[in-house]
Amino acid sequence: MEITPARTLSEDGWNAATLHLYSHCGTHMDAPIHFGAGKQTIDQLDVSRLIGPAWVVDVRPIGPKALIGVEHMNAIADRIEPGDGLLICTGWSAYCGRQRYRDELPRISADLARWCVQKKVRMLGVEPPSVADVNNIQELTAIHLTLFEGGVIVVEGLANLDAISNEKVTFIALPLKIGGGDGAPVRALAIEED
Repeated sequence: MEITPARTLSEDGWNAATLHLYSHCGTHMDAPIHFGAGKQTIDQLDVSRLIGPAWVVDVRPIGPKALIGVEHMNAIADRIEPGDGLLICTGWSAYCGRQRYRDELPRISADLARWCVQKKVRMLGVEPPSVADVNNIQELTAIHLTLFEGGVIVVEGLANLDAISNEKVTFIALPLKIGGGDGAPVRALAIEED
């Protein structure tokens, strides 16, 4: 993201900036139109689907380029309900800003993507910048299409999932409401109940 001053306190009486950003930078949400899985854009997502219960599954330690599979869901496989979210803690956010963050990311397997659809997972959140290998367009497209066509909302680039101590939280991911957007940065929050 690039920030350039638009107004300054000394010259204009207030500070303001112009933001130039990639629609999928940082913690962000993808819209189905991102991979042509329909015409739904980021501003058309139903806000009620962006807030709700989510399971946190810790798959650490997981290696570079590893596939995250259904077998990693063992703790919640029989407890997840239709409409629940799923947050996968890989520890990968520690590599943000380094080349391996993008090029060696652990990713969602095709089986896990299908499992999410079968279980009617409402939202899938991951720490890497994508749910699939960004250097493999076939995998990237197939995983996104499976999730989008199955109604799963995708949030990528999460951080600090390791700070969550509860296995189930209320997860909120609110994107910038960009008209016609294929994706947008989000403010993501996990609320832990006592």
